[in-house]
Amino acid sequence: MNSVDAAGLGIGDDYPPRIMGVLNVSEESPYDPSVYDDPGEAARYVDEDLIGEGADIVDIGLESANKRFDVLSADEELERLHVALETIESVSGDAIFSIETRYAAVADEALSQGFDMVNDICGFADPAMPTVCEEYDVAVAKMASPPDLERPGAVEETDWSSRKSPTWARRSDYVDAVFEALKQNGLTDKTIVDPAFGSWSDAKTLEDDRNTFRRLREFRALGQPMLVSINRKNFLGEIADRETDKRLPVSLAATSMAIERGAHVIRTHDVAETRDAALVGEAFTARSSASADGITLSQLDVQSTREFRSQLRERGIDPAFADERQSQLIEIDSLGLDASDRLRSVAAEHDTVVRRVGDDRLLLVGSTKAVSDIAGRFAAERGTLGKLGAKLSEVLR
Repeated sequence: MNSVDAAGLGIGDDYPPRIMGVLNVSEESPYDPSVYDDPGEAARYVDEDLIGEGADIVDIGLESANKRFDVLSADEELERLHVALETIESVSGDAIFSIETRYAAVADEALSQGFDMVNDICGFADPAMPTVCEEYDVAVAKMASPPDLERPGAVEETDWSSRKSPTWARRSDYVDAVFEALKQNGLTDKTIVDPAFGSWSDAKTLEDDRNTFRRLREFRALGQPMLVSINRKNFLGEIADRETDKRLPVSLAATSMAIERGAHVIRTHDVAETRDAALVGEAFTARSSASADGITLSQLDVQSTREFRSQLRERGIDPAFADERQSQLIEIDSLGLDASDRLRSVAAEHDTVVRRVGDDRLLLVGSTKAVSDIAGRFAAERGTLGKLGAKLSEVLR
């Protein structure tokens, strides 16, 4: 896992979780507590409510990214930039300042006048963005997006059959598309990846966000630090049936889980509370590494076959190797005597072990490939074994 230096602020596995507070200087932004058009008032908010509450990074947005509003041009963003620049000049606290923009020209101007990093919500759709960030040697958060400046985050609306391949498009799901979108137009050495939580398009569902969150560890295979923006998001609010102003508890629960699953930066409007939740997540995160005589060993964070495959694929190794090497321990309840005997027989043919561990429980132990083969053997059968085959396939996804 690569670490990133953001103007002296370390971001990665070797550093504490970082909190990114939000300031908007756009009148159309929907979240009132963070919206200011007066630099003096904005600076007080930054000092007291962001930096004063523990924000390491202050992300300043020039326009609302809400899909309900028209996209501003680069010139229109530049017309608003002076408010952001006057704000950071008036801030007395110590933080890294990030400019949220999709345009390389805006990033260039902001970086030349005092900003420290970039938050690109269009994921390098402007092909000059990586070059600008590399020229200034700055960190850049790259949100998963199609290569389109007009549609930030709308990865499910991308024609992946032509951009990747028809076969890949048929077999992939939403999270696979997010992963692929993050790779579009490459990554700089100082890129921080963002899986794009939120209602970025009408085609995206709350279940898409939930699946992304479930599979958050897979994005570690990209080898770069990860930013998540989950504060008060709809996919969390629906779980607890809470409106936006009542969603802080679910956001904090998700923050701890996100850190444990590999996030390094949490973007939030609720800085103090989110900082505490992130520290709890960090305290219970177990990742092993060791260094001696200039040699460093790091145990990669793999807790599922899918994560194993992702790590191998991004390192140029056939993902099928994961199926042969990763072990599965699957407990099966109440299978029945005849079905249990048949399972033992088929398992023995695939060098897989079945052991009874209780009155009605069996433990199936073998490689992912072997268990998958067993599932395939049973898939065409009717009754209990057919259902077992289907469930085994589901568990292995």
